Amino acid sequence: MKRFFTRVALFGAIGGLLGFGYYYFIGCNSGTCPITSNPYISTIYGFVMGAVLGWGGKQNSQNTQQENERGKAG
Repeated sequence: MKRFFTRVALFGAIGGLLGFGYYYFIGCNSGTCPITSNPYISTIYGFVMGAVLGWGGKQNSQNTQQENERGKAG
């Protein structure tokens, strides 16, 4: 479980850095872009997107164990 939260936090941090980098290097000078015109919103959006990617699909260990036992039996 600790490894799962570490992965989500790591992906979130990388996403936040990429979000801020997008604001800094590309951004939106006119202020009409709701996400990229503000560094805070851009960073938070990047963090959330990174965390979602880091979340991934976690399988239930009990279901995995049952599938492994079925595979050995048949």
